[in-house]
Amino acid sequence: MKTILISGGDINSDFALNFLEKNETDYIIAIDKGLMFCHIYGIRPTHIVGDFDSLPPGILETYENNPEIHIKRLRPEKDDSDTESALHVALELHSDTICLLGATGTRVDHMMANLQLLAYAALRGIQMYLVDAYNLVTVLTASTILKREEQYGNYVSFFSMGDEVPGLTLKGFKYPLTNYFLTNASCGLSLSNEILEEEAEVSFASGILLMVQSKDK
Repeated sequence: MKTILISGGDINSDFALNFLEKNETDYIIAIDKGLMFCHIYGIRPTHIVGDFDSLPPGILETYENNPEIHIKRLRPEKDDSDTESALHVALELHSDTICLLGATGTRVDHMMANLQLLAYAALRGIQMYLVDAYNLVTVLTASTILKREEQYGNYVSFFSMGDEVPGLTLKGFKYPLTNYFLTNASCGLSLSNEILEEEAEVSFASGILLMVQSKDK
C-alpha cells in the first residue's frame, strides 16, 4: 500500500501536482494546512488529520459531509505533531511506502521532526520519503544499491541519524569511501557526492543512515 501525506509546509504547486499525477497511490492524507493545497487544486484526500489551527476557516467544512473521507480531529495540546499523527494513520492503513510532501519550509524545528519520522518509519520496516522540488530524503537501515538513471538530482549526501554509522563504504561514487566512521558531529566526507557508475553501492556495519538526494535550483 502506498500513501502520500500532504503537510502544511512550503509546497511548490507545479512540482507537487506533477508528483501526484505520476505516482499512483492508495491513500492521500491531508495534514492540517495541507488540506488548503488539496482544496485549491481539487485533490480529494482519503483522510484528513490535524488540529486545524493553521487552516483557514471554511475549508474543512466542505469535506465534513463526505462519507468517503475520514477526518481525525486532534487537540491543539497533544504529544504528537499533526504529521506524526498522520503517519500513525498511514501505518494503521498498512502502508509499506509513504511519501511526505510539504514537509519543508521556514520552521526548522518542524523539518527536523519530520526527518525523525523517516527514522521512525524505517525502524518499522516502512520505506518513507520526504520529497520537495529539490530534495528526496529517506533513511537507510541496511546496505542498498542506487541506480544512476533513477537518481533524484545530481548530489547524494549521507548523515548519521544516531550517534554513529561505522563502516560506511561508498562504491561507484565520484568520492568513494571505505570503512568510514560517520558520526552525527562529522559529515564533510559524506556531503555532496555524485554517482559515477550505472550502479552505486552504499554499505555500512550498523546505525541509521539519512540519505539526501538533491539538485540545485
